Amino acid sequence: MAMREECKNFQSRTYASGETARYCTLDLAPEAPWSCPSDCSGFQPRMADVAWIHGTLISPPSEEAPKTAALPETQSMLQEAEQIVSSSFPEAAQEVRQKKRRGLFGWRK
Repeated sequence: MAMREECKNFQSRTYASGETARYCTLDLAPEAPWSCPSDCSGFQPRMADVAWIHGTLISPPSEEAPKTAALPETQSMLQEAEQIVSSSFPEAAQEVRQKKRRGLFGWRK
């Protein structure tokens, strides 16, 4: 199933370069930006834009999914990469917080 643009948790950003980022804010779409799970537990219909007519400022349709996106080895590689990033993030965030810590009168501690 394609990305559910009518879902409350779907977001799309178009940058000045024309590149479009499409994603699920709950990170429940493992094959984003090409498809959502058909039985997604996080699906909630978007109520804010019901019956609105969208103009031409809508982001362009996403490109076709590459054939390698659905391969099991690709999915496992992406999951491993996500685990690496998720496990190292708290440590990196703590390092940044310590570097930004300042004492009385703006002196670094």
